[in-house]
Amino acid sequence: MTTVGQILKKQRESKGLTLFDIEKQIKIREKYLRAVENDNWGFFTSKIYIVGILKNYSRLLGLDSKKVLAFFRRDYDRHDEIKFKERISLSNLTSESRRVFKIIIIMSFLAIFLYFGYQLKLFFLPPKIIILSPSKVNFTTENKINITAKTEKDTMVLINGNREYTNKNGEIEYDLFLKEGTNKIVIELTGANGKKTVVEKTFTKKSPN
Repeated sequence: MTTVGQILKKQRESKGLTLFDIEKQIKIREKYLRAVENDNWGFFTSKIYIVGILKNYSRLLGLDSKKVLAFFRRDYDRHDEIKFKERISLSNLTSESRRVFKIIIIMSFLAIFLYFGYQLKLFFLPPKIIILSPSKVNFTTENKINITAKTEKDTMVLINGNREYTNKNGEIEYDLFLKEGTNKIVIELTGANGKKTVVEKTFTKKSPN
C-alpha cells in the first residue's frame, strides 16, 4: 500500500528536485524532510509538526494537500489501532496483577493531574530556551559550530528566520558557519499560548596570533 512518504518522494524525484532544493524553498531542514519521506513519524515529538510540514511540502510539489493529509491520517490511525490491539485486558490478569494494575492506574491519573497543573502554569509564561552547547563563545580555528538547545514541547522556533524543529529528545540542533569577527544568531520562540521570547547569542571568531 502506498504511503504518504512514498507519494512525496516520487513526486519530488519526478520534478528532478533534491531534498536540499526543497529545504531552501520551504525553510525546513533536510533531516525532517527525509523522516517524512521514510514515514518515520517517531522522529517528531508532535503531530502538529508533521501536519505543517506535509502541507508546505505537498503544495510546493503541486499536490493536493488535503489528499496528502488524508493518506497521512490513514497511516497514523492504523498505527494507533495497532497499539490499541496490543493493550492487555484486565480480565486476563490475576488478582495480584489486578491490584498492581489498579495502583498503576491511580498513579497514572495522579501524574496526569500534576502534569496538567504544570502545563496550566506554563500557559501563562513565555517559552524558555536553554543553550546546551557550545559552552564557550570565543573561537579561533573552527569554521562551523553546532548549537544545541532545549525548549518546551510545541514551541515554534525560528533561528535567523529559519523554522527549526525539536527532535524526539526535545532538542534543537543548528549549524552556524563562523566568519572572522562577530557572528550573531537570533532565536525567536512562540509558545503554544502565543507568548513570545527573543534570544540573541553572539559568537566571536579571532585568528590565532
